[in-house]
Amino acid sequence: MKKKSLWLITGLMTIALLGVFVMQSYYIREAYRLKSQLFEQEVNQALSAVADKVQRLNAVSHITKTDYEWRIKMENQRRDKTRRLIDLDQKYKEDERKRKYNQQKQMIDELNYQDGMIRKLYLSPTIISEIDFYDLANQATTPLNVDVNVGFDEELNMIGSNVRKTFRIGSAKTFNLEPKKLPDSIRYLAYSSNGQPLRISLPSLNAEMRAKFEIEDEIAARRRSNALRELQADTVKLNEGDFNVLEAAAKEMSQLDIPLNERISKPILDTLLRAELLNKNIGLKYDFWLKSVTRDSVLFSKVSFVKGEILPANTFKTTLFSNDVIRDPGMLYINFPDRESLILSNLKVTMASSGALLLVLISIFSYTLYAILRQKKISEMKTDFINNMTHEFKTPVSTIMIASEALRDPEILEDKTRIGRLAGIIYDENVRLGNHIERVLSIARLEKKELKLEEEEVDMNALIAAVADSMSLQLQKKEAQLTLHLDAALPAVKGDELHLSNVIYNLIDNANKYSIGSPKITVNTRNSGGKLIIEVEDEGIGMTKEQSKRAFDQFYRVPTGNLHDVKGFGLGLNYVLDIVTQMNGTIKVHSEKDKGTVFEIIIPLN
Repeated sequence: MKKKSLWLITGLMTIALLGVFVMQSYYIREAYRLKSQLFEQEVNQALSAVADKVQRLNAVSHITKTDYEWRIKMENQRRDKTRRLIDLDQKYKEDERKRKYNQQKQMIDELNYQDGMIRKLYLSPTIISEIDFYDLANQATTPLNVDVNVGFDEELNMIGSNVRKTFRIGSAKTFNLEPKKLPDSIRYLAYSSNGQPLRISLPSLNAEMRAKFEIEDEIAARRRSNALRELQADTVKLNEGDFNVLEAAAKEMSQLDIPLNERISKPILDTLLRAELLNKNIGLKYDFWLKSVTRDSVLFSKVSFVKGEILPANTFKTTLFSNDVIRDPGMLYINFPDRESLILSNLKVTMASSGALLLVLISIFSYTLYAILRQKKISEMKTDFINNMTHEFKTPVSTIMIASEALRDPEILEDKTRIGRLAGIIYDENVRLGNHIERVLSIARLEKKELKLEEEEVDMNALIAAVADSMSLQLQKKEAQLTLHLDAALPAVKGDELHLSNVIYNLIDNANKYSIGSPKITVNTRNSGGKLIIEVEDEGIGMTKEQSKRAFDQFYRVPTGNLHDVKGFGLGLNYVLDIVTQMNGTIKVHSEKDKGTVFEIIIPLN
């Protein structure tokens, strides 16, 4: 991507981000303004409600005494009326009790008279139960056996009788029951003069007496109803509507000698304010004070001192007694020191969502720029890689081509020594070319996780010594001094011997290539905390902190100024990192510009 396009995209994205930020700021400011207006409206409504309640409480307080006296008078009337009604009811109940007693007495007297007549007319009359009375009608089941002996004089008058009977009396009670428990009819078993058993039924209350009693009850009820009407007519009725509360309040309010602080108290005013504010969901701390309009003085307050008309911020006021045109109406003030905190707390969801949205947009914007710049760097490194790879591949291919052309020379064909040397050159360059290709393919397999490492016990001290020996000719070309301090007592680790040798080879090769003059390279091994530590140290050109951070990036090569004698693909250290990581190890780099570099490999022991 060209720089112009990159700057254009960056500029457009910045403008879009700033636009979103401005819109969100405007939205939050408008929301704050609306919340402030709503808060002011609710506070003014609360103050109006408080003033209205104070006026009503004041009106009620003025007529409390008169209203109390009126209610006492009505209560006394109700009590007197209730007492007289109770007396009337008790008198009626007493008369009723006497009347019922007399009626029962008359009924008993009548029953006794009828019983006496039955006993004179019949032989051995006996009161029986209702069941026995009807059982006697059934001759098959009657329990009665009678034997009668009757004597007569010369005129056939009965002079004596002897009745012998056998009768199983049922469970019915006899005539000595209480009158109120008497049945509707009294049943008798009696005998005629010739000894014939007779069933006699005597009503407990005959029709004439029943009619008489009903007339007496009706007359008593009529007398009670008349007495109740006379009692109602004799009582003066007092109604709630007979007392005009508004007229009494007007008379009280017309007085001019009632001070403002006697019409309302500080605790009541504070309670009303708190209740109305809570009804509006306003739980803030507040200060309030009440001022006299006529005297311009503060009567009472919930703050230390208020002077003049210079009001603090977030203060609201209202006339307390707006209906008073004669007396001091009073001015109520209320102040909210923490008003801003309430409004901001109501906006915290909006502000949090806006902030989160901006953070997301900034993150996306930053990541996009990072990705673009990273892709640009990767593109540049890939271009360098392709150039280096082309150069690295071109050299052996050119050498092979020259050697092949030489082999076509008839003179050379006759010289077997030269043919062998040319064949050796072609073989070495082919091996070199194959190593380059294998290195690139190994990195590709590592990226795709397709490279499977062998797990075998490897003696790193011996491996390092073998790699150093194989690189002796290469090191001698630059007159390098390689020093080995293989002090690890436990050098065995589990890993792939081939790739571990490549790791050591890459690190020593880099130390050799990035050194000016005669390279001085030191390889150390030691044990620490159950781990094997391998250090490859050189005194070469070193790296800056920024270069050290990118040393393991793919295709990255430390710049060497205008010199181009250091060849490579920029894949070596990336390969080293991948191999060490797959062995559960770590690699660190410590470097200082123009003083050298130390690569430290830490591998866990078996």
